[in-house]
Amino acid sequence: MSGFSFALPGRVIFGRGQAQNAPAMIRAHGSRGVLVHGANPARAGWLLDGLREAGAEVLAVACEAEPSLPMLEAALAQAKGFGADWVAALGGGAALDLGKALAALIPAPGGIMDHLEVVGRGLPLAAPPLPYVALPTTAGTGAEATRNAVIGLPEHGRKVSIRDERMLPRLAIVDPALTDHCPRAVTLASGLDALAQVIEPYVSVRATPFTDVLTRPAIGPGLRALLRLMQAEDAQARDRMAWVSLSGGIALANGGLGAVHGLAGVIGGVTPAAHGAVCGALLGPVLEMNRAHAPEPARIREVCAEIAAVLGCDEAAAPQALARWAREAGLPGLQAQGLDPARHEAVAEASLASSSMKGNPFPATVAQLCEVLRKAG
Repeated sequence: MSGFSFALPGRVIFGRGQAQNAPAMIRAHGSRGVLVHGANPARAGWLLDGLREAGAEVLAVACEAEPSLPMLEAALAQAKGFGADWVAALGGGAALDLGKALAALIPAPGGIMDHLEVVGRGLPLAAPPLPYVALPTTAGTGAEATRNAVIGLPEHGRKVSIRDERMLPRLAIVDPALTDHCPRAVTLASGLDALAQVIEPYVSVRATPFTDVLTRPAIGPGLRALLRLMQAEDAQARDRMAWVSLSGGIALANGGLGAVHGLAGVIGGVTPAAHGAVCGALLGPVLEMNRAHAPEPARIREVCAEIAAVLGCDEAAAPQALARWAREAGLPGLQAQGLDPARHEAVAEASLASSSMKGNPFPATVAQLCEVLRKAG
């Protein structure tokens, strides 16, 4: 067995009802803080009220879309002079990423571009981040367990990361009840993203025994739970998806991803499409490509067999069956999400430079990735 290392959030608290303890646990980090929430501030009212009742002074920052550089600059301008002791975020992956970026950059002596990858200098943080507490309200990105924050740069047509191991949350409170009654379309898109994030690290060339124990057992149960949630609201299925999402976040932070996320990062920079929906559209076609071309396809075939057992099809047909099921459940294809087929080749070429693509089971060509995009369209 070759050597490996892994990094985790400082503490993870998982379970229904655990969010009720969040105000006191956040307040323990200091009397002043920034709370990032989603587009609807009413959904964060319980936490904001609880923090203020606990004696905290709180600056509330709305995250109304996936974070972009202008959004981050505006939020940072608000937060820099507040004297925050901590940052907390309540919401989906977008809010969690914005909160994570603020926790990293509020103490940073330099500017944002010092730390952005690809388009910036990509430097490690020069100062430790503020304590950061993450409370996810969707089961998808696993951002409560990752060491990076994804930021869109509209003028560059790219999404890039600020990345540093110290950006891992000091505390992640994963209460599946916060995901109850999430809208059906969001549940589908974020659930497929969560599924991709236990599949890709399992078949990644960077997989380790640590990531394997998180990912392999989550694939079949995660898909079953998602199928159930497309039929009806179900607390047990919400619990399962929250665990799959957390497992995927830990696994991707320690074992890498693959072509689904390599392509999705580029597509997210050139379209307004939601990240989870893009990943969901790509998952089946990427599995099909990897099954056909990976030099060691044993793990991919394991994954396909697991999917086939849930969907009731042959192992060889599992990638297409998964893609068909997602479409029938209401997931739009990439063209409907805003990707012009004329951009396929440029997207494929740009994706080859992404860090996610380095984990794919084989080095895909532009032509192979264009075929994936065509099938996902």
